[in-house]
Amino acid sequence: MPPAVSSTFESERDPVIYVHTVSEAGRLLPSASRWNSIALDFKLAPHSSTAYESIPSQYPKSVDYNLVITDRKHFHCFLFVLVTIILAILAAVLLVHFLPQKHKHQGSSIDLKVAINQALTFYDAQKSGHYPRNSPVKFRGDSGLKDGDSANNDLTGGFYDSGNNIKFTFTTAYTMTLLSWTVMEYQSKYADIGELDHVRDIIRWGSDYLLKVFTPPNSADGSNLMLYSQASYNFFCWERILGTISINNEPNDLSCWQRPEDMKYERPVSICNGSATDLAGEIVAALSAASMVFKEDRDYSKRLKDAAEGLFGAIPTKQGTHTMVDACGKQATMLYNSTSYQDELAWGATWLFLATANTNYLEIATETFFSAKSSESSVDKGVVYWNNKLNAVEVLLTGIRYFRDPGFPYEDVLKLSSNSTDALMCSYVFNKYFSRTPGGLIILKPDYEPLLQFAATASFLSKLYSDYLDHLKMSSASCKTDTFSVKMLRDFATSQAIPSFLTISLLHVNYILGQNPLQMSYLVGYGDRYPVQVHHRSASIPWNNQPYNCDDGKKWLNSKDPNPQVLLGAMVGGPDTNDNFMDQRTNQKFTEPNIASNAGLVAALIALQDPPYSSRDLKSTLWGWT
Repeated sequence: MPPAVSSTFESERDPVIYVHTVSEAGRLLPSASRWNSIALDFKLAPHSSTAYESIPSQYPKSVDYNLVITDRKHFHCFLFVLVTIILAILAAVLLVHFLPQKHKHQGSSIDLKVAINQALTFYDAQKSGHYPRNSPVKFRGDSGLKDGDSANNDLTGGFYDSGNNIKFTFTTAYTMTLLSWTVMEYQSKYADIGELDHVRDIIRWGSDYLLKVFTPPNSADGSNLMLYSQASYNFFCWERILGTISINNEPNDLSCWQRPEDMKYERPVSICNGSATDLAGEIVAALSAASMVFKEDRDYSKRLKDAAEGLFGAIPTKQGTHTMVDACGKQATMLYNSTSYQDELAWGATWLFLATANTNYLEIATETFFSAKSSESSVDKGVVYWNNKLNAVEVLLTGIRYFRDPGFPYEDVLKLSSNSTDALMCSYVFNKYFSRTPGGLIILKPDYEPLLQFAATASFLSKLYSDYLDHLKMSSASCKTDTFSVKMLRDFATSQAIPSFLTISLLHVNYILGQNPLQMSYLVGYGDRYPVQVHHRSASIPWNNQPYNCDDGKKWLNSKDPNPQVLLGAMVGGPDTNDNFMDQRTNQKFTEPNIASNAGLVAALIALQDPPYSSRDLKSTLWGWT
């Protein structure tokens, strides 16, 4: 029989219960305990309906609460764990608050990195001259090595404009200016995703060519300013007097469907005098902007800047557009007919001021800008593209007002530019100004297709301006009766350029990269579905080490098969105003890319890319945000 257990031992195994009483005043009363009770005011006033409440008492009436502590060691552990949890939560809150935060957009950073790389790679496929052996594009080689011979000038290099083999100085200069602008605004983003060297290589390739396309006046021999607007002829000839179009039956860049490496025909050069103000202003803008991109290479930067200032100073008082002079721009009229020169003059002067800080250029820029703005064509309002830079100029002048602060006498005139920029942003984000396609793409020029190029630059400017406001700690701005927020600008930019999955209330859906009624990406190579019959000579002809003449190429022009080479990163013309798209090589309105349009897409994509994780705030080399 087991030994009897004493009652004393049994009582020691039972939990020890300490009963505390709380008075009506809420004070914890002393009780028999191994520890002294602590008087704590809980501000509890238990309500009781018992009759004895009215009876006077020597002691406060109380309510019993049974607080059971079975083990002091466990109680200490509980307190330790509780304090640890509280400290961990506090530490997490502090980390979230103080660690650098990314500026989130509505899409995927990985997708944007891919899209940016591809859009830049398109320029590698467009290079003319001695082709780089380390190029990522493997279906290209040396071409156009005799360009300029007919004018006794070296015009090798540069970029083929689109799906043909023509080199236009006007659109090349615009493209280089826009790409340089993106580097000056978002250099840290390019560096973060490993594309800074890539985009700088493209800008240098174009800048080297632009240094060749003009000859400054020489007082010693009495020669005047000379500019080269185009290398090679196109298919059409416009007879100004008769108002008719005749066909050039000689082999040329448009009549021949031929790779540039196989060209054997003559490539005459179009030559302009100093009265081609628009062309000169565009070149000035490109060289000035590029001089800031390469400021670490002092010799090259100075060469670009000196060339820009020399060219700007050589522009004569007699001014006009290059396409109004037959010898200069007759061949370009059918493809790139320049309708004004004041926007290019203001564009060039603005970039010269930014590159040199010489306020004489700012004075010219502001005077020319407001003169041009008052006479701006209604069909170009709100639009930024190769033929109209006024809206881009007003955004730059607004940046100068906010971040350079030149003061008197420029404050009043620059305030007008910022008001104009606010009005531009309102026109983008509110549907009452511009219509949309059924799928959500903004229609900035209803009678001028393709549409994607205009949507891309609008996305860039809206996101850029939202960054300006964000840096100024402004959450919104207004134009007359409408007010727009920074978020509205970013939603607009996002909806036109990249897929949005996080915000269901966006005014527009992503369009260019695939969120459209056809579920097709208009950036070749991006996503699962994109155009395969791109209107492009090099991409459509097999790269098999066999030369093909003009007639040979026609079978690939008319083929129904996909191109044998993928023209990675080319943004095609895109759909019409009803979201219709025809993936046909022979229908170039839909399927032809060009360097100017792609620059707008690159600008929009890099603007929407997240800033580096190591940077809490956006940085801009142009405005000194470091």
